[in-house]
Amino acid sequence: MKAIETRKLTKYYGRQPGIVDLDLTVEEGLIFGFIGPNGAGKSTTIRTLLNLIWPSRGSGQILGMDIIKQSREIRLITGYVPAEVNYYGDMTVQALLKYSASFYPGHPTRRLSHLVERFDLDPAKRIDQLSFGNKRKVAIIQALLHQPRLLILDEATSGLDPLMQNIFFEVIKEENERATIFFSSHALGEVQKLCSQVAIIKQGRIIAVENVDDLRRTLIKTITLEYESENIPSLTLPGIANSQRVGTHHKFMFNGKSKSLLEVLAKSPINNVLIEEPSLEEVFLHYYRNEDE
Repeated sequence: MKAIETRKLTKYYGRQPGIVDLDLTVEEGLIFGFIGPNGAGKSTTIRTLLNLIWPSRGSGQILGMDIIKQSREIRLITGYVPAEVNYYGDMTVQALLKYSASFYPGHPTRRLSHLVERFDLDPAKRIDQLSFGNKRKVAIIQALLHQPRLLILDEATSGLDPLMQNIFFEVIKEENERATIFFSSHALGEVQKLCSQVAIIKQGRIIAVENVDDLRRTLIKTITLEYESENIPSLTLPGIANSQRVGTHHKFMFNGKSKSLLEVLAKSPINNVLIEEPSLEEVFLHYYRNEDE
């Protein structure tokens, strides 16, 4: 069974496209990254999957259930942390979380206490007394309370300090032992740490779905050349992209023939050559820039 599966899923806001013809498949058991800059369509995708907004066309399933016809059943087995969190300010943390727990079989109050302690929250505080980061913790605990089979996280680390982010990552890895994680973020370092597979979205369309390790082990390499002086000669070799010259250094991404590059470099006044696997951020930018060309 697929955790998430969509076919031509599309959402327009008037004439403005939010997402267009999304074909997305997420296998059960993965920590799946969904990356793109703000405004790319990440939140629209998630809100459409959860039937919080109505699709313009297309279809989708979560754990084999139709996202429109069976949205109530889906919500019972799905945890969701939205990008923006809003609560009734006069409730305490304890009251809000107990109310949330009451919607699920068994009223998981023991798990509630464990998570409140794990995320270092004061349960007696009113919501309107909490910082943005602590409100985010409440949202994360809400999503985890009922031990969902699918956990959907939309910019979930926003507002968390670095120490709490590390605790959050530990919890997510633990949850992944029994749940699929759909992790939407524009913070590529987070995705690289957590995810095994990733989809890249741009202007409402998915432009690539890859394994994270494969993305970084493609033919694309990051090349840094150190020259004898700042008089750096031009390289017109096919396969060079994202070229940057700073002082005596020339850095670029390369997906052409290695033999051709080495032949050109052998005739150049270089002191040093560094060839590296690109970071996920560099690969991401490479995909985005290629789409613009």
